[in-house]
Amino acid sequence: QVQLVESGGGLVQAGGSLRLSCAASGSILSNYGMGWFREAPGKEREFVAGIRRIDGNAYYADSVKGRFTVSRDNAKNTVYLQMNSLKPEDTAVYYCAATVYFSAKVQPVGYEYWGQGTQVTVSS
Repeated sequence: QVQLVESGGGLVQAGGSLRLSCAASGSILSNYGMGWFREAPGKEREFVAGIRRIDGNAYYADSVKGRFTVSRDNAKNTVYLQMNSLKPEDTAVYYCAATVYFSAKVQPVGYEYWGQGTQVTVSS
């Protein structure tokens, strides 16, 4: 069983950048597919970016494509979400999640393990 801890959130002006980290313990992250999700007040949790377990390839929601980059450092057992050109609508609590499934998963129900979340606030 894997435990996930996010960090790196904060307050940033529109157009700025942040890098979120998701550190894993209890298991090796490369044995899982990974996902980043976000949840804004009054909205459902939505998919942001992920890494497929079957081939390690990244995939993104259309709303962040070209601005966000997801990556994994196997030596550090950590997944990152680099967020550039941030917009006020990116404001949310960001969660990382892990799944034992091999294919891409864009629904929260597809993930078995979750971190506690980190707040990202983008001011205009």
